[in-house]
Parts: sequence; C-alpha cells; structure tokens
Amino acid sequence: MAHILTRRKLTGELVAEFLGTMVLILFGCGVVAQVIAAELGDHDSIAWAWGIGVTLGVYVAGRTTGAHINPAVTLGFALFRGFPWPKVLPYALAQTLGAFVAALIVRWNYTEVLAMADPGHTIKTQIVFSTLPGNGTLPVSMWGGLRDQIIGTAILLFVIFALSDVLNMAPGANMGPFLIGLLIVGIGMSFGTDAGYAINPARDFGPRLASWLTGYEGAWRDQHGDPYWWVPIVGPLVGGALGAALYQLCIARFLPQGEDRDTVKPSD
Repeated sequence: MAHILTRRKLTGELVAEFLGTMVLILFGCGVVAQVIAAELGDHDSIAWAWGIGVTLGVYVAGRTTGAHINPAVTLGFALFRGFPWPKVLPYALAQTLGAFVAALIVRWNYTEVLAMADPGHTIKTQIVFSTLPGNGTLPVSMWGGLRDQIIGTAILLFVIFALSDVLNMAPGANMGPFLIGLLIVGIGMSFGTDAGYAINPARDFGPRLASWLTGYEGAWRDQHGDPYWWVPIVGPLVGGALGAALYQLCIARFLPQGEDRDTVKPSD
C-alpha cells in the first residue's frame, strides 16, 4: 500500500511539473511568436510575458512540488537542498515534455502568422521556439552563448536560493512566485542579448524538438551553422550549479541557525 501511495505521489508531482512548465512556455513562446511573426510588441513585451509565465507556472505547481519547472533548478536543489536524486531525471523529463507540448500548441495556433512571416520556416522565426547566439543576428558565437547561459543561470539560481531560504529573508509563500517572475524579467532585460536567456534546458530543448518536428529543419544549428542545441542544456546546468554553490558558500553558511531551512521540495 505504501508503495502504491508513493508512486501516486510521484505521479502527482510529475503532472504538476509538466503543467507548470507548460504554462510557462505557452506564455513565453506565445509572446515571441506575437512579436517576431506578427510584429506586435517588442523586447519588453517578451521579458514581461516570460516573467508572467514563470509566475503563473510556479503558482500552478508550487503547492505540489515547489515548482522547479526547470531542470537546472531541480539539479541545484538536489545538490544543495536535499532534493531526492532519484527524482531528478523524472522531473527533468516531465518539465521537458510540458515545454514540448506547449510549443506544439503555440506552433499550431500561430500556423498562419508564422507561414506569412517566414514561409520557409527559417532561422527568422525559429527563435520563437528556441534560442540562438545573439538572437540569430548579432555577432555572438556558440561559445559566447555558452558563457552567457552559465552566467545567466548562475544569477537565476543564486537569487532563487536566496528567495527560498527561510533563514534569510524569504518572502511569504504567496509572494515567492511573483518575485521569481520579476527575477526572470530582470534577467531578460539585462542578459537577453547574447543568447536569448533560455536559462532552462527544458524551456529550450522541448520547443526546439517541437519546431524541428513541424518543419524547422535547421532547428539544431545556429546562424553560423554550428550545432547549438546543447548550449542551452549544458550552460544552464553548469551555471545553475555554480549559482547555487555560490549562495551556499557566500551567504547560507553565515546565516543564523536555529530553524529548518525551507528546501522548497515535496516531502519524501
């Protein structure tokens, strides 16, 4: 009976991560489609909608899992906050599947507008679904994109660890998602140039796969012809681990003790 309850609980957690990430991508890829293909809005529209998507995705999954909705976050909590290692891969798969399904919905909904703006389904509108160095136009190399993703995700995890640490100045539970959304807006507005601030392997790989399956033959390469798909996976995983480690090293170990640390994870 206990085994059945444990499996049921894990299933609920994976569904929550799937749906939370799906909400994130519906808003995120949706706004980029609107700006790039329909020319409605601008960079600020994109930054705010991604932040809103993160906020709402965290509200969707927060009670069940703490709402990682990002494999880099899951990895960071496994490394430093006691999240169970056997759940890391299932969470990452659920997050990637949620992003994939959401991207398919955006691709379907914007079929006519994408075809009008880019009949050949080229790199021009590929950016709706996945990131590129220099957003496909600026002189940034694959390695520049990797550097950017490491830095951007390190910032993300460093601040998330601060916001989720009850020994620090963690906000009330209902304000946490809002502030994390603002964090995404801030990263987008200040670190969005070099690589489109994927800062989330599921956010990039799921939609990249969806676009490739629906006509974007060049989805795996950047504008320079280099295989780029791995950069928004490796960069965030490395950067997230570094950001989490920096928080633990520079902030957490100096905080006054005496109460349990909020691990933002479901109980085992």
